[in-house]
Amino acid sequence: MNGKPWLTYALVTTVFWGVWGAFAGVPAQNGFPETLTYCVWALTMIPPALFALRKAGWNLQCDGKSIFLGSLVGLLGAGGQMLLFKALQSGPPYLIFPLIALSPVITIVLSMLVLKERVRKLGAIGILLALLSLPLFDYSPGHEHASFAAVWFVYALIILASWGVQAFFMRFANRSMTAESIFFYMMLTGLLLIPFALRLTDFSQPINYGAGGPWLAAAVQTLNSIGALTLVYAFRHGRAIVVSPLANAGAPLITAIISLILVGVVPQPLKVAGIVLAFFAASLLAIEPEDVAPATA
Repeated sequence: MNGKPWLTYALVTTVFWGVWGAFAGVPAQNGFPETLTYCVWALTMIPPALFALRKAGWNLQCDGKSIFLGSLVGLLGAGGQMLLFKALQSGPPYLIFPLIALSPVITIVLSMLVLKERVRKLGAIGILLALLSLPLFDYSPGHEHASFAAVWFVYALIILASWGVQAFFMRFANRSMTAESIFFYMMLTGLLLIPFALRLTDFSQPINYGAGGPWLAAAVQTLNSIGALTLVYAFRHGRAIVVSPLANAGAPLITAIISLILVGVVPQPLKVAGIVLAFFAASLLAIEPEDVAPATA
């Protein structure tokens, strides 16, 4: 392929994920439960997964190690997705997504402990900025709903941890698996959790089955699924040191800007400081894993 296909893939991921993040919680606000939104997301993963496998000549790795690693990556990702829809019910996307973007902190720490990788200056600064930004997101002086505000903060931290661990195992799996196989098992485990999501759904409550419910959820979650696939190809054709900051920091920045425009509010100065610190930290943390030690076959 001529030109820079990785840049096109990376920009598609950045834009698609940025828009997805801003509108991911809207179906739930319209009366379509977050558990059903999860089901819709899982279904939207099918077309990209089949497209990827077709490009790979339907070559799916089915050995025990590949199934285990692929399923583990998928379960961590799907669990985070399910909790994300819950978090968006009680918290603003312009705070949730910059916070989740700090998940590379977990990935780097695990790489240090398990893979014995070293953290260089950029990674150390990124971790420091991330730790400084965390308290600022939930700092609500005099806020009468501070305890309620803490709910989304706790959810976001759990998602941060889940996706940080997922990235570590995804990196580990890439040593022995193709990207298409990893993505297929991500899709498969997402589908396997649908019965669990349905069981958690309260069907006794009114559910919006109109355009603003499942159809809007399908459109929004398709952006998520396609963005995930284009990210796989961005890493295949380009350097992680450039691709990662676009996805980890660029997409949450777009989400924050769109969300702030939609809600028409100005966050407290300390929360603005937390968002800014998180963007810088996410950029540095995204660069560090590629800079530390490349994976070996």
